[in-house]
Amino acid sequence: MSEVSSAALDLELLRSFQAAAQLGSLAAAAQQRHRTVGAISMQIKRLEEALGSRLLERGSRGVKPTAVGEALLLESRELLRLHDGMLSRFTGRGLGGKLRLGLPEDYARELLGSVLPEFMAHHPDVLLEIVTATSGELARQLSRSQLTLSVLLDRPNPLPGGEVLWHTSPVWAGPRVGDLSDRPRLPLALHEVDCPYRALAIEALEAIGRPWHAVFTSTSIHAVEKAVEMGLAISVLDRERLTGAMRELGPAENMPPLKRCEARLHFAPHIPPASQPAAEAMAHLLRDRLTHRGPWRGAGAP
Repeated sequence: MSEVSSAALDLELLRSFQAAAQLGSLAAAAQQRHRTVGAISMQIKRLEEALGSRLLERGSRGVKPTAVGEALLLESRELLRLHDGMLSRFTGRGLGGKLRLGLPEDYARELLGSVLPEFMAHHPDVLLEIVTATSGELARQLSRSQLTLSVLLDRPNPLPGGEVLWHTSPVWAGPRVGDLSDRPRLPLALHEVDCPYRALAIEALEAIGRPWHAVFTSTSIHAVEKAVEMGLAISVLDRERLTGAMRELGPAENMPPLKRCEARLHFAPHIPPASQPAAEAMAHLLRDRLTHRGPWRGAGAP
């Protein structure tokens, strides 16, 4: 009868592998884990030897998980979540630290009403701060580690790496009554620079040589929506944001097609050790609630 193996995985090796896979860089993982690049590389090598499989592909632009690495990434997330949760329950120490979560302003209302209250209820000792801005501004803050993690759209200034949560559905939105699409210069309601949908609108119109001008500019998605509803302008919105006072415009109104965006989850290059478990817990909840469906249908969606 064969002897049962007593081999066990080192959780610290898994944490270093997770950091490298999520950040796409050994250097970024080393900074986040407060180790040298050589130490991170050695830890991943030890993990690969223990499992008998190559986990990361190294390239000029960083690292990315192999097929085996992708599978391990998914299972190790759950393992570490269960481990950290069990430890906190039996020691009486819940998650702590400080999290600064970045959210695109367009999705803040839905996330504040579903995902984030659940996190705060389960982890009351975590000091949570929410920052809303355009994806371009959030990307800049994240790259400077002014945020802990963030949900970003992959335009107009995409960050490398990240995990796809959902694909957006941008559409041209016009008022229900009246037709602004036949104007010589298309009147637009737009966010300021660094907004993905502003970039999509301008890119699509300039590709067909369609004149336009920004008749209304605001940092508030609700103000942009109101400008469309009141018949002042056309804008690009997520299809789910269309109200009864709007209608979707398309080829019949000579509006050009729009490209789609990806909403991705990104971690900061540097996360303090005391906040790392809380960051992982937040990431797990965001993946669980948002992957493949976005924020529109809430936590109870199928």
